[in-house]
Amino acid sequence: MKVSKVQAEQNRERVLDVAAKLFRERGFDGIGVAELMKNAGLTHGGFYGQFDSKEELMAEASDRAFQETIGNWHKIAAFAEQREAGSALKVITRAYLSKKHCAEPGAGCVMATLGIDASRQGTTIRHKLTQGFRSLVDLFAGLVSHESEAVKREKSLAIVASLVGAMVIARAVDDEALSEEVLQAVSKSILS
Repeated sequence: MKVSKVQAEQNRERVLDVAAKLFRERGFDGIGVAELMKNAGLTHGGFYGQFDSKEELMAEASDRAFQETIGNWHKIAAFAEQREAGSALKVITRAYLSKKHCAEPGAGCVMATLGIDASRQGTTIRHKLTQGFRSLVDLFAGLVSHESEAVKREKSLAIVASLVGAMVIARAVDDEALSEEVLQAVSKSILS
């Protein structure tokens, strides 16, 4: 049975949403195409009608996850600034370094979940993560107070690297108290 163009686009969007979540939860190699399609409620055979390869899906799903995350952070920043000028950096930092974010990698930052995986992938995926990283840096540069654009960029790079590194470590260690200590220390460092 042939699906309409509208249904095909809806199916593609569903696959991208599921892939963005599952790749962040399990890594690029932690889930195959058949299981991913099953989670999207579609057949394995339908995959190649939507994507040329798993690598294409990985790149597009990473991009989708970045766009979603950055869009949410822009909304959070705008809301925080309406309530209290200069509070966006504090609000986003605390949300990023929260136990909730740590416990939910499938809904979290792509760099913290797939950055290491991406370093072992092809140029298409690495390019998407590079674009996403640049967007993160630009977002934080807009939150940092300083007159010099060069200093704002430098601080933003350091903040994003600190956030991502802290989340990777907090998720990797098997000691909950140490995990929380890492998140708190980095939060204090960024916000001081």
